[in-house]
Amino acid sequence: MQEIEEEAVKTPNLRQDLTVLMKVRLNFFVLVTTFFGYLLARKGVAMEWDILFHTIIGTAAAAFGSAAFNQLMEIDLDLLMKRTADRPLPSRRMSPVTAFGVGWVLSAMGIIHLAVMVNPWAAYLTAATVAIYVFVYTPMKRMSSVNTLVGAIPGAIPPMIGWVGGGGGVVDPEAWFLFGILFFWQLPHFVAINWLCRIEYEEAGYKMWSNGDVSGKKSGLLCVIFALMLAAFSLLPGVWGFANLVWLVGGTLLALMITALGVRFLGDGERKSCRQLFFSTLIYLPVALTLLLIAWKG
Repeated sequence: MQEIEEEAVKTPNLRQDLTVLMKVRLNFFVLVTTFFGYLLARKGVAMEWDILFHTIIGTAAAAFGSAAFNQLMEIDLDLLMKRTADRPLPSRRMSPVTAFGVGWVLSAMGIIHLAVMVNPWAAYLTAATVAIYVFVYTPMKRMSSVNTLVGAIPGAIPPMIGWVGGGGGVVDPEAWFLFGILFFWQLPHFVAINWLCRIEYEEAGYKMWSNGDVSGKKSGLLCVIFALMLAAFSLLPGVWGFANLVWLVGGTLLALMITALGVRFLGDGERKSCRQLFFSTLIYLPVALTLLLIAWKG
């Protein structure tokens, strides 16, 4: 008689569930941009590694905490989407009380840590990031497609946290340039994601620009517009004089690469083109940050 072996279904353990709850992989980008903001602020002067450490620790704690609050507020919608239904809260492997405790403790600890160990402005910016992400962006996803613009704000603040942590000022044009680069980069990035996952978003009740956009024309046009805005914004360091030709040429070409792939997606509306556009935005961020670090005039 032939034996039939069944594969055991692996249930995520607590460590894995906490990793998902805190969106550790996604928030890695937050820490990277914070790190680069700090490096740019310190270019040309001695590094203060202890302050960098505390800046990263405080920012990470607050980012992880806000991710927990975000999932706590979207349990019902996460349950409706296949890619999120197995998260710890909708799958009931973790109680909402536990998630609330994680979110509250980490967010509070992160903001307080920055205030005590770094400086008040790093704490203020982090508190604003958490507040906008949790109390404005998250509920807005159910009400208006403008949520994508609002959500790009907390996603663009981390390099400013790194900048002020490194001794820069919150009103410095360099700080707002870093904010703008991250803001405009996120828009084609998330529009591409939304279009690829539009059916799930629609069925769950999220309000996204991609809803009903079967042809991809609307989403493709938005990606092209935002990528062109990113390219134009990349020229500002030449006006303000804090980055050399390496960035002006390289940064602009990177944004135009996204634009070209957006034009292709606009023309054919194919998933393959949209995926290529999405991956180009993933390539853009580390390359652009590296170019900035090379070209930055400390």
